[in-house]
Amino acid sequence: VSLGVINSYSTTLAGRTQVVFTFVKLIALIIIVIGGIVKLIQGNVSQFENSFEGTTTSPSNIALAFYNALWAYDGWNNLNYVTEELKDPAKNLPRANVLGVMITTVIYLLVNISYLTAMTSLELLNSPAVAVTWGDRVLGAAAVLMPLSVLFSTFGAANGTLFGGGRVVYVAAREGHLPEMLSYVQCKYYTPFPSIIFTIVISLIMIIPGDISSLVDFFSFSAWLFYGVTVSCLIIFRFTKKDVERPIKVPIVIPILFVLIAIYLVIGPIIESPQIELLYAFLFIIGGLLFYFPFVYFKLKIKGFEWLTTSVQLLCEVVPSPYEPES
Repeated sequence: VSLGVINSYSTTLAGRTQVVFTFVKLIALIIIVIGGIVKLIQGNVSQFENSFEGTTTSPSNIALAFYNALWAYDGWNNLNYVTEELKDPAKNLPRANVLGVMITTVIYLLVNISYLTAMTSLELLNSPAVAVTWGDRVLGAAAVLMPLSVLFSTFGAANGTLFGGGRVVYVAAREGHLPEMLSYVQCKYYTPFPSIIFTIVISLIMIIPGDISSLVDFFSFSAWLFYGVTVSCLIIFRFTKKDVERPIKVPIVIPILFVLIAIYLVIGPIIESPQIELLYAFLFIIGGLLFYFPFVYFKLKIKGFEWLTTSVQLLCEVVPSPYEPES
């Protein structure tokens, strides 16, 4: 909710908040990496022997393992949602995405190596907060910094997700796929206030189950299904709309490989042991069609909805976006 206030008040403030918390997170990660290097120099390498002992080769379990690993990297796509607000996006968007993913991957690998210098694989899996456990064993009295770092990291990740997710809702409403009121902007602060509030409400509903593992599975299945469908459209458009100007263009082999990976991540978990979370995710997605066809495809209007839209405008002091969607 506090992040909603920040993002609703000022886009600049939200961006600066992201920079501050990202900086704090990087400092914490660097401390962990340096601590791991020291432990390696001291000869703590026993955990790297027979590292895959007792692991599984089940395609379903491997896909679920990817869910948990890729959860840590999710957010790589958030920058794409705010392309309109970037300076020179044709140059800066690919550069930021590639460098961001590369730097994050290297840092996370070094962090995991550092974790394994201080605890066994089983201890790592059973730890409720791995960074805190690592801090208790390596930092001594300074271990109190780790819980604070986790707090800052979580806060920063939530801010970035809200910033990007709010823009997705805003653009979807602007294009007619969600109620028009969600495309309105606050007339004083020029922020997509209704879409940010909508994103917060959905987020609060999603945390009701209270089980992070179920939430990760639910999210990852849905996310990679949509990632795969989205990139499939890119491949189709490459052949059906050859003459369209593309300021940003990637070799066709990259989206093809991405779609194949997405197919595996969606189908893999249900091959051997389908989980109830995946069924809920599938039903949730299919349920969206019940709203899409009558209200988007056939453009049906709900009687009295204009009154609700007007009320939201007056209450939140929001106005329609000047953008006109392409026909």
